Amino acid sequence: MIKTLVLLGATGDLAGRYLLPALAALRAAERLPDDFQVMAAARQDLGEEAFRQTAAESLERHAPLVPAATREDLIRSVRYRRTEMTDPTSFSSLLSGIRQPVAIYLALPPSLYTAVVTTLGSTGLPAGSRIALEKPFGEDLDSAVALNRLLAQVAGTAGEQTVFRVDHVLGLPTVQNLLALRLANRVLEPVWNSRHIEQIDILWEEDLGLEGRAGYFDRSGTLRDVMQNHMLQILSLTAMDLPASLDEHVVRDRKVDALHSVRRMSREEAVSRTRRARYASGWLPDPVGGAGRAVPAYRDEDGVDAARCTETFAEVVLHLDSERWAGTRFLLRAGKALHRRRKQVTVLFRPAEHPLPLSAQANQLHIGLDGPDDLALHLTGAVSLDPLTPAPVTLAAPPPAADLPAYGHVLLDILSGGSTLSVRGDEAEAAWQVMTPVLDAWNAGLVPLEEYAAGSAGPP
Repeated sequence: MIKTLVLLGATGDLAGRYLLPALAALRAAERLPDDFQVMAAARQDLGEEAFRQTAAESLERHAPLVPAATREDLIRSVRYRRTEMTDPTSFSSLLSGIRQPVAIYLALPPSLYTAVVTTLGSTGLPAGSRIALEKPFGEDLDSAVALNRLLAQVAGTAGEQTVFRVDHVLGLPTVQNLLALRLANRVLEPVWNSRHIEQIDILWEEDLGLEGRAGYFDRSGTLRDVMQNHMLQILSLTAMDLPASLDEHVVRDRKVDALHSVRRMSREEAVSRTRRARYASGWLPDPVGGAGRAVPAYRDEDGVDAARCTETFAEVVLHLDSERWAGTRFLLRAGKALHRRRKQVTVLFRPAEHPLPLSAQANQLHIGLDGPDDLALHLTGAVSLDPLTPAPVTLAAPPPAADLPAYGHVLLDILSGGSTLSVRGDEAEAAWQVMTPVLDAWNAGLVPLEEYAAGSAGPP
């Protein structure tokens, strides 16, 4: 296992809110080596003790369930260096004296990836080291291809094993459970095809607005922020043919096959099968039952350039040209400032084939992913047979308890040399190929930018 994590951008929100708490959870679970250390780096001119104090406060706020002694133990393993990320001399100083493999985590704005990876290439890394970078992997297909070429050049003969493309959704236990549900339950796999399934909805709906993320979000929008990555990862796990084994290479091959099977849209199809919108002013409910709060229109949020026409809501209908899924619709819908939080897969089965006069709803399977995360199967029974009176029957249960947060699973995969939770280079490019026709149609103004009130169900 790699024993040194070099955390670039250590003073940022990603590090403080997710990565350091995930490391604390790993330490509490005794999943890290005793001599594990974090080399934290950022541009801020901080002393080591000042950074440790900041990190301790982040852990107290974002990892309160981890015992205080464990948090303190992790903090003692942290060192801090002020570093200019694109300066080879500064970076060489950061790594001076380290001879063992390191994991370098780019908790940085994606706009810096090219410059920082170039610096890593010119500096040189100890053999067996890994480079981890967060989605999005490029801002379009061309930039994704260019980034992959640069990463391959820096990785050299070690190839993909050196690179770990992080989409933290793959670390969610509920998302990892998608494949397990199909593999372990004979009741599902025989009907997991277009003969029995009419439509699969993949939803990523949030009841929060911009929340201070204008600097990144206004340049990306919902489609680039979550649909092109998170949601296509979920689609690939849902639609893939079952792998012959759980070997990470075999699983990712099947995921890429699923993405390649998505039918590419013409511009005319993009007009009829996609929607985009942004929220107007409205009222967002309080998730814990409070009074809620008023929010301004997206175009009036601080840091937003209204002329960009950035969407906060996206809906795309996809079709897969495969034997398994020909005739099934895949609806992807994501949005901000909606009336409720729903991140789930909903499987809508075709009506039952029978001669009985039952006017019942078709069966539905709801697979919660990130709150609410329950599993629910909606069936139909009857309260009597004479006269025949259908009645809904719902079987529901929470998922198995999570042993680690999503980023805990991701970091463990990185440090242990695995790639099960990494997005492969050709996988990232295949996802951009799916969404490029949509982006082209939107950029050409062929799909109007609608509006919806914040706190509503979305555009009418």
